[in-house]
Amino acid sequence: MKTILLIEDNEAIRENTAEILELTGYTVHTAENGKVGVEKALAHKPDLVICDIMMPVLDGYGVLHIFNKNPLLAGVPFIFLTAKTERTDFRKGMELGADDYLTKPFDESELLSAIEGRLNRFQHLAGPQPESSYNLQQDGLDQFLDHAKQAGNLESLSADRKTHPVRKKQYVYSEGDEPTRLYFLKTGKVKTVRTNTDGKEFITGIYGPGEFFGYYALLEHSDYTDSAVTLDDSELIYIPKDDFHQLLLANPVVGQQFIKLLAGRVGEREEQLLGMAYSSLRRRVADTLLRLNGQHPGETIQLSRDDLAAMIGTATESLIRTLSEFKQDGLIEMMAPGGIRVLQPDRLRRANW
Repeated sequence: MKTILLIEDNEAIRENTAEILELTGYTVHTAENGKVGVEKALAHKPDLVICDIMMPVLDGYGVLHIFNKNPLLAGVPFIFLTAKTERTDFRKGMELGADDYLTKPFDESELLSAIEGRLNRFQHLAGPQPESSYNLQQDGLDQFLDHAKQAGNLESLSADRKTHPVRKKQYVYSEGDEPTRLYFLKTGKVKTVRTNTDGKEFITGIYGPGEFFGYYALLEHSDYTDSAVTLDDSELIYIPKDDFHQLLLANPVVGQQFIKLLAGRVGEREEQLLGMAYSSLRRRVADTLLRLNGQHPGETIQLSRDDLAAMIGTATESLIRTLSEFKQDGLIEMMAPGGIRVLQPDRLRRANW
C-alpha cells in the first residue's frame, strides 16, 4: 500500500482530500504546514507528496528545496497543489523539480490520475536497468535522457539535445574552469590532459563515440583538474549541471551507472600510474595499446605519436623506436595515416618485457 504525504494548511481541503485518498486505498499522512510536513517525511518516507505552495512557517517551494537537498528524500514524486494559476508560479515549481501541478479547485479524477501517473512512472524507473540496456553509440542516449527526464522531470534534458560541432584541436574545457555541464560525445574523439609547469602534457583519458566525460568535477563539486581537447572534428551533446545532479538524486539506477564509469576510469588511471612507476617502456607501450584496443577490439588505433607518448609518459622518439620493434616482431601493424592495429594481443599481454 502506497503512502502519500499531504501538506495543506487549509483544514477543510486537507481533510476532504485525505478522505478521498484513503477511500482509494492509500495510506495518508497529513501536515498543516511545510515544516511539519518535512518532519513527518523524515520520520516516515512517503511514496509521493502532495503539497500546497502558499503556507505559513515554510512554503511549498521551501519544502521541495529541502527534499531535493536531502539524500533521504530526494527523488520522491512531488505534486504541487495550489490556487495560484499564474504561469510564473507554474514555471518556478517545475524548474525546482516538481513532477506535476494541480490547481484548486480540482476534481477527484484529476487528483487520482496525477497520483497514479506519477507512481506508475517512478515504479517503472526504479526497477533494475543494467547499463547495457542503453546502447549509447546508437539511439540509447535518447532513451537514457527520456528516463532521466521522467525520473526528475528534467525538461531541459530533452530540450537541450542539440548537437554542438567542435573542430579538431579545440578546447572543450580547461584545467581550473568551473564545470557547468556534463558532456556526451556523439562523434569524434576527445582527450583529457594535465600539463606540468614546463608545458609537458600527460594524457589522463581518451573518449570515443557513445561516452560521457567531464563528470569527475561534477561529482566532486570541484573545478576541473585537467583539460579536454578534441582529437578529431567532433559532435557533443551538453547536459546542464543542475539537471545532472537532480538526475543522480532522482534515479539511483542512473547514479549507479556513473559510479561504474567513475570506478572504471579510476582503475585505469591507477594502472597507468603504476605502470609508469614500475614497468619498462616496452611493457607500458604494450599495456597502453592493449587498453586502447580493448575499447574498440579489432579497430585501428588512430592516435598521433605525440598523444600516444603523452599517454604513456615517455618521449615521442622512444615510443616510435618501441613501436618499430613491435612491428618487426609481428605484434602490430602500422596503418596509414598514422594508425596502429594490434595483430597479436595475446602475445603482447603475455610477454615479459
